[in-house]
Amino acid sequence: MSVFAVKTTVGQERIVADMLLSRAHRLEAEGRGALYAMLSPSALRGYLLVEATDQDVITELSRGVPHTRGLVKGETSMTEVEHFLTPEPPLAGISEGDIIELVAGPFKGEKAKVLRMDETKEEITVQLFETTVPIPVTVRGSHVKMLEKGGE
Repeated sequence: MSVFAVKTTVGQERIVADMLLSRAHRLEAEGRGALYAMLSPSALRGYLLVEATDQDVITELSRGVPHTRGLVKGETSMTEVEHFLTPEPPLAGISEGDIIELVAGPFKGEKAKVLRMDETKEEITVQLFETTVPIPVTVRGSHVKMLEKGGE
């Protein structure tokens, strides 16, 4: 078993995965190879990682599938893609004093300074820049995007 990368149109990874899966069931029923797993990591847009018996299985499955742009030559091991299997904590890389942007919620698009962090609850207390009265606001760690480190 090896892991292969299939090039897809950006944003169409899920559609390609569904089509490959439906074709894989027919191929496996005929006894001509097997598809074991598929992964579409958000950090790797435009690619679908597929675990299969060999490259010929992936080539046969992807032939004629819309939004498929080809197969990356060669194979990779499971150890090279393991980091895609464990999600990164939402507060990774953020510390007190950093400048962030809120990407969700009622303050979406606002810039703020990180005052406190609660890693157990995955929450950040921030102070919004464009407010007349500085009020601390607590938001979820997944609702922020890092802009600047240690913005004093």
